[in-house]
Amino acid sequence: MNSSALLSLKALGCGYAHQRVVHDLHLQLAPGEIGCLLGASGCGKTTTLRAIAGFEPVHEGKIQLDAEVISRPGYTLAPEKRRIGMVFQDYALFPHLTVARNVAFGLGKRADAARVVDEMLALVNLQGLGERYPHELSGGQQQRVALARALAPEPQLLLLDEPFSNLDVELRRRLSREVRDILKGRGISAILVTHDQEEAFAVSDKVGVFRQGRLEQWDTPYNLYHQPRTPFVASFIGQGYFIRGELTGANTVHTELGELRGKGTYPWPNGAAVDVLLRPDDIVLAPASTLRAGIIGKSFLGASTLYQLRLATGSQVEAVFPSHCDYPLGEEVGIAVAAEHLVLFEASGSVAAQLP
Repeated sequence: MNSSALLSLKALGCGYAHQRVVHDLHLQLAPGEIGCLLGASGCGKTTTLRAIAGFEPVHEGKIQLDAEVISRPGYTLAPEKRRIGMVFQDYALFPHLTVARNVAFGLGKRADAARVVDEMLALVNLQGLGERYPHELSGGQQQRVALARALAPEPQLLLLDEPFSNLDVELRRRLSREVRDILKGRGISAILVTHDQEEAFAVSDKVGVFRQGRLEQWDTPYNLYHQPRTPFVASFIGQGYFIRGELTGANTVHTELGELRGKGTYPWPNGAAVDVLLRPDDIVLAPASTLRAGIIGKSFLGASTLYQLRLATGSQVEAVFPSHCDYPLGEEVGIAVAAEHLVLFEASGSVAAQLP
């Protein structure tokens, strides 16, 4: 583990009294970095966040913040002593307190509390609303108050639990960008929990994909999309599908889409059966190509159109073409594979598929 990490989770196991939810979790977050825990409901991401906050005990391993152990088996530093801010899914604002008093709640009797409150309200673009009550605000404004309250005591780390899930899609997109700008502008480290990939990619520098209590990959959004380490990450992130192939060289694979060449070398012997990850943006329109496919479905996306295509072998693939390239259902088009990173996984079974 890098000693310069602000947050380190080492061999972490945590959960509830009689149920282990998270297993052997290793993760680190650098100062100023924004991380995200991504996965389906029940996969362990919120349990991990609550353990970092000090709300759940640790059964195995340890959690370090700025090199100090804050959780290990038998020891949990109290949440209020952790210098960790928390933004909850339901905002958890005090309904009987004004906006200003909500923001000031964590400041105690600091002499400069009024100045900090004004600064925080300006930071989240709520100037002049300090005397209002939470019920007088929109959902987006309430979320900004919750963020201001969490940031006011200057935490070392900010935790956000599904912070935008109660907002409509457009507001969620806008507010997620705003929150990233605010955190980056102040150099604040944060961990966000979400099940929304678009939100995770928009806000985060690093994303951790969870599956059944285990962290499958902790990486940049770019690497998760283009260089997934497991078949689960490959299929979970973005729109991905697999076609069967057979290795014909250190970096070449024969498939029903022809001979494909990767940039790296693969560890399996020639003839090994592999599954080749493809995404819609890996299949490009190539009118002069001898590789043809029939259009069996299409979805207009605005700047592009997603086409469902059937190959001569009967297999189906998807492709994204610019929306001005408009083709009717039933038409046959030329296509080519333009995969920048060719991702392969060893196929189950040892006999290579019979390919044309």
